[in-house]
Amino acid sequence: MQTFNLKDSYRHAARLINEADGILITAGAGMGVDSGLPDFRGNEGFWKAYPALAQAKIFFQQIACPQAFEDDPELAWGFYGHRLALYRNTVPHQGFEILRKIADRMQHGAFVFTSNVDGQFQKAGFAEDRIYECHGSIHNLQCFAPCQPNVWKTKFEPSIDEKRCRMTSPLPACPDCNRLARPNILMFKDWGWNNKRNR
Repeated sequence: MQTFNLKDSYRHAARLINEADGILITAGAGMGVDSGLPDFRGNEGFWKAYPALAQAKIFFQQIACPQAFEDDPELAWGFYGHRLALYRNTVPHQGFEILRKIADRMQHGAFVFTSNVDGQFQKAGFAEDRIYECHGSIHNLQCFAPCQPNVWKTKFEPSIDEKRCRMTSPLPACPDCNRLARPNILMFKDWGWNNKRNR
C-alpha cells in the first residue's frame, strides 16, 4: 500500500509549476480571507460582520438578492456600500504577489478565473484583460430597471450608518434613466444580472 507523503506532493507540485509556461489561477472567497475580508460562510460569520442584519434576522441570501433592492434599497446598499468601501480599502495579502511573481516568469503568464467580486487581483497587479470574474464585480454598476445593457465603473463614495446597515448618502443612479443602480454582481435569484462584461 502506497503512503501519502505531503513533502513529496509539494515537491511534485513545485516541479510542475516550474516546468509550466503559463498558469491558470482559480480562486474563491478563501483567497481574500488572509487580507481580512469576510467570506460569509454560514450565518454566524455573516452576522458577526453585519450585526444589524443579525438583529433583524436577515440571512445572507435575503440581502444579497435583487428583491432586497426592490424592498429596501437603503438597506441593500448599506450592505453593498459597506462591502464596496471595505474592498477599496483592503490591501491584497502576500499570496497575490507570490502568484504574480510566479506567473511573471512564465512565457504565457497567468489567467485568473474567480468567483470573487472584490477586485483584489486587479489591485495586486494582475492584468484586467486576463481576469474572468464569473460573478461580476462590485466595482461596476448596472441599471436596476434595466433601461439599457450598459455596465459602468463605480465612482461614488458610499456613506453608511454601520449600526443600522443603511446607506445615508444618495443612492447611485443610472446615468441614462436616473433610476436606481445596483452592483453588477450575480446575486441569489438574480434574473436581471447584466453579464455583458462576461461574454
